[in-house]
Amino acid sequence: MEGPITDAAVVALRERQKRNFLATLLLSQGVPMLCGGDEIGRTQGGNNNAYAQDNETSWYAWQLEGPQRALLRFTRHLIGLRQRHPGLRRRQFFFGRKIRGSEVKDLSWFRPDGKEMSDDDWNVFTRCFGLRLAGDAIGDVDAEGRPVVDDTLLLLINAHWEPIAFVLPAHQRSVRWEPLLDTREPDGQPRLRPFRGGQTYELEARSLALFRLGRATRSARVGRHAEGADVVQ
Repeated sequence: MEGPITDAAVVALRERQKRNFLATLLLSQGVPMLCGGDEIGRTQGGNNNAYAQDNETSWYAWQLEGPQRALLRFTRHLIGLRQRHPGLRRRQFFFGRKIRGSEVKDLSWFRPDGKEMSDDDWNVFTRCFGLRLAGDAIGDVDAEGRPVVDDTLLLLINAHWEPIAFVLPAHQRSVRWEPLLDTREPDGQPRLRPFRGGQTYELEARSLALFRLGRATRSARVGRHAEGADVVQ
């Protein structure tokens, strides 16, 4: 559907898609480039060439409404994640293998069943997959020559129109994944405790979630959005 609409389901999906596109951009490698107003949902009515429109088409609505304030909070959260995690700001290409004794490959792709993707899994029917970025395989140094190390991150993307139960990968028995972001939430911040690797995370339809590999020395409890998922306190 296009244009102004009051259907609550359509409006909610539009807001989630805005968060999805912002997250896809800011969690990607390379330099993210936002057009002014993207952070508050400024659409210009679909006009992508409004430089000569000195009217409401190109004006900013400085008195932000609820959804605009929520999107601004979400964008700030995303920018904060990018600033805190150098693994999202690599200066070198990936190799798809273990680097200098790292625990896992610098880049790994996963199917919803938690298994690594093969070449045959990459096809036009692939609507959901995961990406793991190894924080100990960045292969870069800082200004003082020290190795750049980050948390290992797991990004799950579901472009399907239905929810998908995603099995969180586990390269060892003690793996715990701490939720950092979920675009199902207006501000992007999931109120969840970490899940154990090998358990399922209910990934909302048309949504994106980000996790951080957590410590393995904490006790477990059960959290929502997962079937029998162990949760770390």
